[in-house]
Amino acid sequence: MKGKLAAFALLCLCGLAWLFVYGRGYWYPVYTKMKGKQTVADVVDKYGESAESRLKTAFDDAGMAYPPKEIALLAVKAEKRVELWAKAESMAEESVKQDDGEANVAWQRVKQYDVLAASGELGPKLREGDKQVPEGIYRIIGLNPNSAYHLSMKLNYPNAFDSQWAEKEGRTEPGTNIFIHGKAVSVGCLAMGDPAIEELFVLVNTIGQGNTRVIISPVDPRKQSLVPAEAAQPWVSTLYQNIEEAFLAVSSKR
Repeated sequence: MKGKLAAFALLCLCGLAWLFVYGRGYWYPVYTKMKGKQTVADVVDKYGESAESRLKTAFDDAGMAYPPKEIALLAVKAEKRVELWAKAESMAEESVKQDDGEANVAWQRVKQYDVLAASGELGPKLREGDKQVPEGIYRIIGLNPNSAYHLSMKLNYPNAFDSQWAEKEGRTEPGTNIFIHGKAVSVGCLAMGDPAIEELFVLVNTIGQGNTRVIISPVDPRKQSLVPAEAAQPWVSTLYQNIEEAFLAVSSKR
């Protein structure tokens, strides 16, 4: 009897642990409602000083002033990596030369983050529930200080390109609510962990959502060309060309 009770207790504990980690989207909104919502300003007050201290160190190491004028987040799905690139205020209208004589339009690599969780395979997101992380060129259109995953930044998926091809192919539900967020669990989003999202959240709030671009690529175009899978739709080749051009416009070298 004691053995059965112990097994039952263990099963309950495992179930609660699973719910805590993977069911945050269900119970966390209730928890937030009970404790009261926080604002973006509250988040900045709580995490801003420590986040900016880490960011300033990274910008100092990159030889750049903080805050920058613009940033680009370059995500490589195959390597589960996001690179933070920035354009300095004083260099924003200039095009400086690299050692090989090519212009790098003043973008500088500042920092690299690991993606702790991202579901799906290489290839674009096509529909709601396919668990795919989108591929494309996106903007940040919202900061959520009450995310079930600590903090989150919403992408404008589906963008115009995504919507155009979804409509042409009759895909009425291409999906929505794609975020870059904290924690280490995700379905269709990029989970960066809490310290990373605190930095990015504070940074985007400081410089403005309109000064942030997010480029999500299946592989690193600095290492290899983006080649659609054999079964991919014809338009994916155009998408990959757009991604490659946008990615390399920020960073032609690692």
